[in-house]
Amino acid sequence: MGTSVQKIKLGSNGLELEVSAQGLGCMEMSAFYGPAKPEEDMIALIHHAVDSGITFLDTSDVYGPHTNEILIGKALKGGWTEKVQLGTKFGVIYEDGKNFSIRGDPQYVRSSCEASLKRLDVDYIDIYYQHRIDTNVPIEITMRELKKLVEEGKIKHIGLCEASASTIRRAHAVHHLTAVQLEWSLWARDVEEDIIPTCRELGIGIVAYSPLGRGFLSYGPKIAEKLSKDDFRQLLPRFQQENMEKNKLIFEQLSEIAAQKGCTPAQLALAWVHHQGDDVCPIPGTTKVENLNQNIGALSIKLVAKDMAELKCIASDEAVYGDRYGNYVTWKESETPPLSSWKSE
Repeated sequence: MGTSVQKIKLGSNGLELEVSAQGLGCMEMSAFYGPAKPEEDMIALIHHAVDSGITFLDTSDVYGPHTNEILIGKALKGGWTEKVQLGTKFGVIYEDGKNFSIRGDPQYVRSSCEASLKRLDVDYIDIYYQHRIDTNVPIEITMRELKKLVEEGKIKHIGLCEASASTIRRAHAVHHLTAVQLEWSLWARDVEEDIIPTCRELGIGIVAYSPLGRGFLSYGPKIAEKLSKDDFRQLLPRFQQENMEKNKLIFEQLSEIAAQKGCTPAQLALAWVHHQGDDVCPIPGTTKVENLNQNIGALSIKLVAKDMAELKCIASDEAVYGDRYGNYVTWKESETPPLSSWKSE
């Protein structure tokens, strides 16, 4: 393998979180992308990742629900905890396999954090994210509770996921945000207009989930053959057959450039995210050691301005067919209410 994994710093204000330049998204080990994978294999994969320098692990209480945090807790027993930076999330409640609800009220924030600490079997969480924004609760109220958890030593850093620029500003005014987690890849670039510049203005790190387009940028339309009946991606607009056929051109062009570079399409797509800046940490998920090794290899790929422009061009907004989520979820954020509207119980 031979690629060394550097460290980068997320956030500023002298309170940065140092993480591996690439993280490991752990969701698909337990949920959403088909059945849960064998526990022993996943623990071995996590250990291999950490030994290889991938020390930033990403999970959530909704993955399973709860089983992914339990898995990571088991993997970190016996001295592994000290070697990693751990991120988990709260706020999305998985109700019946199809419906989600979102909560950000103080009581829920606190009880979720305490439950995650127990499942992960750790004394503190390195970065605790609000997984989706509760549009019924002013963001300032959620952040005040998170700030208390920082003061109590239960969490070290605060993050938001999929938040609007104005929500990020309001949250950051209560307590500095270390990172915003968002979907960012060659075919998901709507964040570049408003969200990324806001994060950079405020000195907030960026954690990019699904940097391989949920697998499409690794396999192209062939990914359809890999999806089980209960795979969440079956419901997403971009993974419908007619859109995959149209998006095939993106994958073909990506593959052509990758062949010229002597790497795989997945490595090239991941390298593109790495080249967005040293404040960006992509967290590709995988359940296979060979894919993990390949992802690490993306760190050694060098892209020049011409390569970046060419890649940007093949997957412009106009070139991508299908929304990221469509009607399946309703968490596309509108603004949270003003603080003055909140009446505490």
